[in-house]
Amino acid sequence: MHAGDVRLGIADHLGWAVVVTAAAGHEVVDRRRIELIEPGLPAAPIHHEGGPYALHRSGAPLDDRSLATLVAEVRASVVRATSAGLDDMERALSGPIASMSLRAWPTDFPGDVAVQRRVPYESRADPIMYRQVLAEQAHQRGWAVHFYDAKGVVSEATRALGPNAREVLTHARARLGPPWSKDHHRALAATIVAARRTA
Repeated sequence: MHAGDVRLGIADHLGWAVVVTAAAGHEVVDRRRIELIEPGLPAAPIHHEGGPYALHRSGAPLDDRSLATLVAEVRASVVRATSAGLDDMERALSGPIASMSLRAWPTDFPGDVAVQRRVPYESRADPIMYRQVLAEQAHQRGWAVHFYDAKGVVSEATRALGPNAREVLTHARARLGPPWSKDHHRALAATIVAARRTA
């Protein structure tokens, strides 16, 4: 990472994400919400349209072929929306982006929709799809991609910062003002961990 480069930390949800951009010294230079899907499509096609729980579905479950078609349509929308959101962010930043940090997913997670719709995969398939698209978009832009454990990333960042942890992480909300949620906190921590792992 060269001077002037920045790192992105992503806290993703179904259809949107919080993005925190940190420069050298872990200074937050941008924070925003980006949309990850276009309007009018189900944000969780596997879980809501193909999963086993009637409570979550809008009607009868789709057969495997119809569900795969819907997932492909949703994924194409996610690619377009994510690309647009990242393009807007790139234009707003003064320095080049070195890396993106994403919540990790199992490397052996199945890719077949017919398998993904089954327990225990159906509750994770949609969030993982968003992260996979984000990672693909980062690679296409030449950014390094780092992965973090959502439950442990703040603790790992705190250990990495040592005596500076309180100033950088704990006081971030008071220093930066709203909005500053757990998502922002975690995304900033992810950029710190990425920076220390590659130092």
